[in-house]
Amino acid sequence: MSLLADILSGKREASDVKVLVQGITGRYGRFHSELMLKYGTRIVAGVTPGKGGQEVLGVPVYNTVKEAIEEKGVEASIVFVPAKFYYSAVHEALENGISLIVGITERVPVRDTLKLLHEARERNANIIGPNTPGVIVPPKFKMGIMPPQPFKEGCIAVFSRSGTLTYEISNYLSKDGLGVFAAVGIGGDPINSTNFIELMEMVKDNPKVEGVVIIGEIGGEAEERVAKYIIETKYPKPVVSYIAGRSAPKEKRMGHAGAIIYGSYGTVESKEAAFAKAGVPVAKLPSEVPKLMKEKLKK
Repeated sequence: MSLLADILSGKREASDVKVLVQGITGRYGRFHSELMLKYGTRIVAGVTPGKGGQEVLGVPVYNTVKEAIEEKGVEASIVFVPAKFYYSAVHEALENGISLIVGITERVPVRDTLKLLHEARERNANIIGPNTPGVIVPPKFKMGIMPPQPFKEGCIAVFSRSGTLTYEISNYLSKDGLGVFAAVGIGGDPINSTNFIELMEMVKDNPKVEGVVIIGEIGGEAEERVAKYIIETKYPKPVVSYIAGRSAPKEKRMGHAGAIIYGSYGTVESKEAAFAKAGVPVAKLPSEVPKLMKEKLKK
């Protein structure tokens, strides 16, 4: 199993994972590293080529991922580098055996994402993103840019194409007493390196996860694939969904590169119909998600 699978299946405590920050000396990387450290994430090293020997927030900086692994035994990496350097940074991490990489970077060329996805699958590694808010396992592990306040420790796995809706719906789940076991933003680009189905497989047998929330968007067919998977596998946990972009005009991109409707392809209606066949209720409002989940948990 991959490191991410170990974490989501409950076989590994996320708070024990040794994290590397690629791009820690940049303004964005430094800012979010400080927030992750305050949350409890075990950041043990940073990498910025040419800046080895420095320290940022008490974290040693290395020139290469290989040096960081040799010195600190890092297992996971979060990437804060400009899009033009994204491929080389992630490739370096994969090449040196890092099996969980969170790609915060936006505007990554699709070709680079596809090449890295192929490399990750060859190595049994997981890339989250690019263009992702990251991964959080409350209360002590955060590899990402999400605010911690909406996420209270609980029993629901939240997998999402939208960053802000992840926060909003997790907040509703937390306030309603269900809480969040883990939340993963798969990214808003047309190509996601780790998809909904892979994540659902990872939590399928975890007794701490009582239900799954899928936060989808218009565009693509990721949600339709999830619905088919639920039917074919007789998925054992309750699933509830919310689809963003209900009122979006056709053939106009809405925020995310992957959120665009062509004709009847990728519409809210097609996704709702697929989920209906799979017995998955779709909330009309984010605030309805906890109620629908509680109804599913009672059955």
